[in-house]
Amino acid sequence: MKKTILCALLMISTCSVMAADLTVNLQIAGEKGALGEAGSVMISESRFGLVFTPNLKGLTPGLHGFHLHQNASCAPIEKDGKIIPAGGAGGHFDPAASNKHGTPWGDGHLGDLPPLFADMAGNATQPVLAPRLKMSDLKGLSLMVHAGADNHADHPAPLGGGGARMACGVL
Repeated sequence: MKKTILCALLMISTCSVMAADLTVNLQIAGEKGALGEAGSVMISESRFGLVFTPNLKGLTPGLHGFHLHQNASCAPIEKDGKIIPAGGAGGHFDPAASNKHGTPWGDGHLGDLPPLFADMAGNATQPVLAPRLKMSDLKGLSLMVHAGADNHADHPAPLGGGGARMACGVL
């Protein structure tokens, strides 16, 4: 019995050393930079992929596009004479150069995550699973919440039609 308990404790402690959780603080994105705190997202590794557990507030109720972006920046940029909040994050994380927006379990951008759901009070707390991602994929990226829903296709709107960049955090 003691041997069984000791083995179980060793397995648990080994698992916790293998992959530490990562917490990312997100800020509301504005034309002049961060407008305030949106909350945080805890990222943990499971045998099924990465689990993103949000603790966000101040979002519009409903579904929101949720993505990893290619640069570790949430700074606004100017493009075609227009200021883009959190534009410094670049495009969706796509290390395989698929150039295709798709489902989190498909063959599109590796940074395509399941959508976030914000309740009627604007809080997002429901975890989402990214089955193709590992913790080692995250270095040098940013995490983005978009203003609208994402249909995980490039039709009828490009990049899933997720809308403006609403909240951003650097990993």
